[in-house]
Amino acid sequence: MPRELNSIERKFLEQLTVRKLVLTGEHVLVAVSGGPDSMALLHLLCAVRPVLHCEVSVAHCNFQLRGRESLFDEEHVRREAEKLGLACHVRCFDARKDARQWKRSIEETARIERYNYFRELIEQHGFDKVATGHHVSDNAETILFNLFRGTSIPGLRGIRAFHGHIIRPLLLMRKEDILGYIKEKKIIYRTDAGNLGVEPDRNFIRHKIIPIIEERFKNKLLPSLQRLSDQAGELEEFLELHFERLVQDDGKLVLTDNRLSVPSLLRLTVFERKELLKRAMQDCGCEPSSRILQQLVDLLQTQPGRKAHLSNGIEVVWKGKYLIFRGKSKTEESDEEKDSVELL
Repeated sequence: MPRELNSIERKFLEQLTVRKLVLTGEHVLVAVSGGPDSMALLHLLCAVRPVLHCEVSVAHCNFQLRGRESLFDEEHVRREAEKLGLACHVRCFDARKDARQWKRSIEETARIERYNYFRELIEQHGFDKVATGHHVSDNAETILFNLFRGTSIPGLRGIRAFHGHIIRPLLLMRKEDILGYIKEKKIIYRTDAGNLGVEPDRNFIRHKIIPIIEERFKNKLLPSLQRLSDQAGELEEFLELHFERLVQDDGKLVLTDNRLSVPSLLRLTVFERKELLKRAMQDCGCEPSSRILQQLVDLLQTQPGRKAHLSNGIEVVWKGKYLIFRGKSKTEESDEEKDSVELL
């Protein structure tokens, strides 16, 4: 007989079933760092496993960023998985070296390595879902971080509860609830001292910005940001359907032969133009920043022959009735940049 679930476990099970994050009989791979959030997630999934009739396994990434402490994290996760009778998959990375080679931040490098490893495990072992320990405070931090950097409406969605194979079952759970569960169940976890400072932007938001707002507006910020996240997600779903209909009605709004129809674009609102131009840029392997999108919209207010420069050596030139996406010619580059300097 399965033991009786406590209040947190019942709430957790409700979220899993109502949101269809884990279905009966599925095999869930839990990403466990050894910290309180992932350790709570692991034990919560094990608690509801008899009810859902699902399987649970563990994955741990050792990025070797904290010397011996990273090794202790790995050993702790291995011991916990063994104690719970779960298979444990571990991969070591040299995140600092890879970040230098890739010319990316350590945080971004670790994220790429982590999710690549999860995909590899899914292919090798057939896991149905990968569960991560993001909670409501993480979502609030992400939304504020995106807002401060400058984001479009989709950036206000924050962290998705379900994206591809990735699920975040704790996304509606507060940090206080997680720590309360950890304490009640006497779950041992590891602490990353790097998360306690305020030097990284996310830590500054976590330890300085959010507490100040929460102190002034009691229990208002996190629920408000979560509602904003949900509404942005609903809007994004609506917009996806809207743009699918747009391109079905007018095939010239899809990047075909590296061309987009100018007359078709000019019939749309500015918001619609930006969204379709963003998709065209992504098809060309360019990062669609708000600045470049505005340049392309401004380009449509000029005349044929003008152009704008994107990333990855791509330029957009208005030729006849089309915007042409093409590689820049190095021999022409300097003269062309002079011609289009006001669009850069």
